[in-house]
Amino acid sequence: MARAPSKHGRDQALKSGDFGTSSYSRNYDPINTISSSFGSEDSLPDAASEKDLGNEYFKQKKFKEAIDCYSRSIALSPTAVAFANRAMSYIKIKRFQEAENDCTEALNLDDRYIKAYSRRATARKELGKLKESIEDAEFALRLEPHNQEIKKQYAAAKSLYEKRILQKISEQEKQKVGKLDTKVNGHSIQPVSSSTQRTGMTAVEDHCKKINTSGKQASKVSVQELASRAALRAKVLAAENITPPTSAYQFEASWRGLSGDRALQAKLLKAISPSALPQIFKNALTVHILVDIIKCVTTFFIDEMDLAVNILENLTKVPRFDTLIMFLSSNDKADLAKIWDEVFYNEATPIEFAEKLDNLRTKYCLKR
Repeated sequence: MARAPSKHGRDQALKSGDFGTSSYSRNYDPINTISSSFGSEDSLPDAASEKDLGNEYFKQKKFKEAIDCYSRSIALSPTAVAFANRAMSYIKIKRFQEAENDCTEALNLDDRYIKAYSRRATARKELGKLKESIEDAEFALRLEPHNQEIKKQYAAAKSLYEKRILQKISEQEKQKVGKLDTKVNGHSIQPVSSSTQRTGMTAVEDHCKKINTSGKQASKVSVQELASRAALRAKVLAAENITPPTSAYQFEASWRGLSGDRALQAKLLKAISPSALPQIFKNALTVHILVDIIKCVTTFFIDEMDLAVNILENLTKVPRFDTLIMFLSSNDKADLAKIWDEVFYNEATPIEFAEKLDNLRTKYCLKR
């Protein structure tokens, strides 16, 4: 059995960039080399080796073999990368539901893994879940705003979603026309001669030209109305089914779904144990969400002061909190300072809470 090249030999081959002529390329078969390590009695397959073997099969477009390798890697030690790689293999063979499920598992392990969001957006688009696909692509863009591929993905899903809305409007209009009564004042409509039809058609065409512009405007209004009604229905449904999120993605999707309604956003916050906030957000809390949560806290601060202060304290324990504070804009800092001065520091605040809020003001780096 040929011995795998040393790390130094591999590095030299990689540096040369000429895989077609190097001795390393001629003598090294990645799949056989990885597989050969499983043949000895002292060596058993490990998760990393199985993942690497899966990557090699994927490059050769052997997607089913790659799926088998990723599955063994996951069984040995589940990682976000292995799940996302298997999802990509499923996408290649058009098994989109399995791909969506794997991406969700990947995000449960690492909710900032952009490839998992992007691949789930692809799977969901193919499954017809356009709204969810848009949300995935949008969240990925928040993590990596200049990613051109995800920008294209977002635009494509949004375009399809808008076309679907227009199609629904068109179908509704056709249904209305189909339900028109075939009688006028109780009398059946009589057939007309061809000459009368032509005259009538000319009149109809002239009339259509006149109302064409207004018809387009009405269509735009219909789209807006439909979107508004859909948003209202989604908000009502969300209010009835508020459940504590387990990741930053779930929190932000729910939070945006309740946008504009502080009472419902407060209900969502209260459904979460404050001590769970650092684990939920991990590294994915954004400045915008942080500031918005604090503004929401003001709506129930007087009535539930202990809970409000507890939330403010646990937000400071979120990873990268100090970095987030550094990126607060001057307007954000001014807004938060005003909240501390006018809401948190008031006559009804007991001394023990006032002291905690004073310490928190320092952690949020707000000037007095």
